[in-house]
Amino acid sequence: MIQPKRIKMLSKRSVIIILVVCSTLSILKLYTLAPSASGFGDPSSSSPPRDFPDSSHKIDRDLLSPKEYQLLSDLVAGRAPCNLLFFGLKKQFLAVAALNTGGITIFLEDDSERLKAKVPKGIGIYLVKGHERAGTAYELLEHARKHPSCTLQGGLLAGSECRLSLKRLPEAVQRRKWDVVVVDGPSGDQPEALGRMGAIYTAAILAHRGVKTDVLVHDTDRMIEKWYSWEFLCHENLVSSKGKLWHFRITANSSSDNFCSQAAVQIL
Repeated sequence: MIQPKRIKMLSKRSVIIILVVCSTLSILKLYTLAPSASGFGDPSSSSPPRDFPDSSHKIDRDLLSPKEYQLLSDLVAGRAPCNLLFFGLKKQFLAVAALNTGGITIFLEDDSERLKAKVPKGIGIYLVKGHERAGTAYELLEHARKHPSCTLQGGLLAGSECRLSLKRLPEAVQRRKWDVVVVDGPSGDQPEALGRMGAIYTAAILAHRGVKTDVLVHDTDRMIEKWYSWEFLCHENLVSSKGKLWHFRITANSSSDNFCSQAAVQIL
């Protein structure tokens, strides 16, 4: 006759054996199914897992953010019809230009390939040369502070000896008083790439020729855009900002020879 204690021990062993067998079967089943689930663990799968973004997708970092775009489009819509000038041609800017119904819109571009883009009828687009490499920004700012030709009155674009002056601007740009100027070109993203030093300086010269000119500079998280905006567009004229887009409003003062009424902060 089997003792009760022995029956109890056999029951415990049976339960343990059953649990081990069931666990092993579950693991084997999971292993056989794993390769077919969402591409995980399958080196031959050509599609990425559903829970991960496609690594081949490239974000266009040159685009204005929604808030930056809203700031620009609201400003242009509010001043239209106006004289609108862009340094740099982008698809977003063509949409903004469409808001300037009845006004004059001109794009200045340093990349000849971009001039092949289709633009709406009535919009001017010109190739502009003379931009310096971004790596020369420090040297050029020191030159501008010391050279008389780089002052507000001395920095006439045609024939100027200032190295920042873009001397080959089309007549259509030089003869107008601009209401809105947007600086988002050249790229200026590498020391060897063309920088925006001349574009910001020239935008300031043109702005002081107008009555009330709104100047917007993009990528102000970068050192050059920040330096040159403070130097020639001036902190006192900063009226708003969104993200990396700064908005300056400049009122002409023909009696002054300085870009800023307050003493410029020596950042270098």
